Parts: sequence; structure tokens; C-alpha cells
Amino acid sequence: MGGRDTCNQRSYGDLPAMSDLTILDRLAETLEARKRADPASSYVAKLLTGGQDKILKKIAEEAAETIMASKDGDMKHLVYEVADLWFHSLVLLAHHGLKPGDVLHELERREGVSGIEEKQSRKMER
Repeated sequence: MGGRDTCNQRSYGDLPAMSDLTILDRLAETLEARKRADPASSYVAKLLTGGQDKILKKIAEEAAETIMASKDGDMKHLVYEVADLWFHSLVLLAHHGLKPGDVLHELERREGVSGIEEKQSRKMER
């Protein structure tokens, strides 16, 4: 993901209106295309050919970096690390043949539902 030296100085709330789904869909399309790329020339292809364990290790690393950025109170760095975490989570979804829309639909299903109620309903489904 790179580019830690620059960050848009505007508040993210000031960005032009653009569907979040649009960027997620574009990223998903790019990830699908990278599945066919040469791992020597594509970071995503290298992760995907490394299999689930390699992807999970990267997600754990990015989660730890997200935690540290938050604890440090560095909002710019936190945004970068969450972007890295989300990106690698998208790679994991692609590995499993899932799309961002699958997660967005689940979030939509949970909208307006108490977190306590939602967790209890999952326990009852098992």
C-alpha cells in the first residue's frame, strides 16, 4: 500500500461524495485480476499464492500496527494502518471467493440490531 509520507490534509469527511461500494468494488476487481498475475511482479498474487496462512499472518501484522497507531494517538498513521488492514482483509475475501458486498450485506443486516442481540442470535444459529 505504501505512500506513508503523504496524507491528504483535508478531513476525510470533506472528501467528495463517492460511493464506498465503488472503491471496494474497484479494489475487488483489481484483486481478481491479480489472481492471474505473476507473483514476481504482483504483491497480491504473491500473497494469494502463499495461501491462507500467509494472508492471515499479514492481517495479524496489520491489526497489530493498527492497534499501535491508535495507542500512539497518531491519527494520520491510524488511517494508513486501517487502510492496510482493510486491504489485506479484502485479499482474504478474494482468496475465499467472496466480495466486499458480502460483508456490506451482513453489516446492512445487522443495522439497527443491538450488538448483544446480534451475538445471541449467532449463538442460537450454531
